[in-house]
Formats: sequence, C-alpha cells, structure tokens
Amino acid sequence: MPITDNLLKLLYTVSRQNLIYRIYEKHLIKEINQFPFPQHIGIILDGNRRWSKIKDMDKVMGHQMGADIAEDMLNWIYDLGIKITTVYVLSNENLSRDPHELENIYSLLEEKLVGLYNDDRIHKKQIRVKSIGEFDKIPENLQKILKKLEDRTEKYNNMYLNIAIAYGGQRELIDAIRKIANSVKEGNIKVEEIDEKIIEANLYTAHLPQAEPDLILRTSGEKRLSGFLLWQSAYSELVFVDIFWPEFRKIDLMRAIRTFQKRARRYGK
Repeated sequence: MPITDNLLKLLYTVSRQNLIYRIYEKHLIKEINQFPFPQHIGIILDGNRRWSKIKDMDKVMGHQMGADIAEDMLNWIYDLGIKITTVYVLSNENLSRDPHELENIYSLLEEKLVGLYNDDRIHKKQIRVKSIGEFDKIPENLQKILKKLEDRTEKYNNMYLNIAIAYGGQRELIDAIRKIANSVKEGNIKVEEIDEKIIEANLYTAHLPQAEPDLILRTSGEKRLSGFLLWQSAYSELVFVDIFWPEFRKIDLMRAIRTFQKRARRYGK
C-alpha cells in the first residue's frame, strides 16, 4: 500500500490516541493504587445486541466482540489482582431468545471456556472457576467444559471467577428455600434457627469467602440489576456506565473502581 498523506495523518492520529490512552491508564493505576480495591466485583455484560444494531452489523458480530472484550476483561482482573469476580453472561430469561442467536452464544462460550481451561494463569494464580445458575438448562458440551474447569480448579482459593450462566436471582432464592425446607423436613435444622447465615450457605455463592460484591458494574446505560445476585447485592455499590459492552475498556473498569473508592471514603467504609 502506498504511503499517502491521508494514511500518514490516520497513523499519526491513531498513534497519538494510543499514547494519550496509555498515559491516562498509568494515571488511573497510580490513582486507584492509593486506596483499597473492592474484594468482589460483579459485572453485568450488557449491550452486545444494541451495539451491533447501531453499527449496522449482525448480532453475531456483537456477541463475538462482547466475548473478546470479556476475555480482555479477565486479563485486566488478573493484572489488578481483584480477588473475586462474578460475571453475568446469560440470564435464564435469555434462554427464550432466537435459537440461532443462542447457538452462536453457546459456541462463543464454549470457545472461550476451552481457552480458559488451557490458560496457564488460572493455575499459576490459583483461580477457582465456578458456574452459577441452572446448570442443566445449558447444552451438554457447555456443561462438560464447565465441569472440567470446576473440577480442575476446585482446590484453588487465591482468586475466584464465577460465571453466571442461565442464572436468575429469583431462581437462586427459590432453590435456597427448597434446600432449607428439606433440611427442616429431615430434622437437620429447626425453623427458628433459620437466619442470614443459613440462607447464605444455601445460595449459589456459598463457596466464596465473600459472597457479597463490594461493587456491581453494568454497561449499556441500563440502571437495574435484572435479577443479578439479589440477596448478595443488598449493600453493593452500583456503577452504571453508558457504553455498550463491546466498547468496554480497561480504563472504564478502573474508573468504576475509583468511583467505589471515593464512595467508600465518603461513607467511611
């Protein structure tokens, strides 16, 4: 390709933007490193379909971009050393979407999960990976790779990655209530003994050292939790950003952490 003036201008603009981004990223890292990080972050990955519609692209491209950003996000989590991360990938309500779209989502999930299974950092950093949701409602191939990931990382306790797939907060509470009711029926506990600790011990997040997210982040501009961790989020700091998930960047994650830190200092947490 011949080097034209327009190409040189474009290259200069891109290079300058990248330089500005790197400088700002370093500034943010220096800023947030002065204060305690949230121990548990919940992230609602939202906006793939709307992003592809605005870009006049097929939904498949939106989900592909979203999956790639989710992979990048895990790299950022590794770099920042966030102890617990719970990502809301697919709700149980999403299972009623167009079968072709769901097939594409499942295919992308399988690809990323296989990559995660073979990622040496999972073992070097001792990250426990676990799915939360209605496991039996997802395709068998996804169940198998998730089970392999869970089994291989079950003993790890340095960091935690929870993948909420076919998940619904109301369903989680129903399942917990049923478990507790069975325990009462079998005479293992008494009704008057039921308290917050017993409920938490029967939630999907019972394996975590801290089930309650300090910070919940949602992209796409929607300002609701959509059933995400209903019990666990009672005292979480909520941050809603207007960008769609496929455009999410490391600086957006760090800005959310900075917002959490400012609120924590304001309220004396």
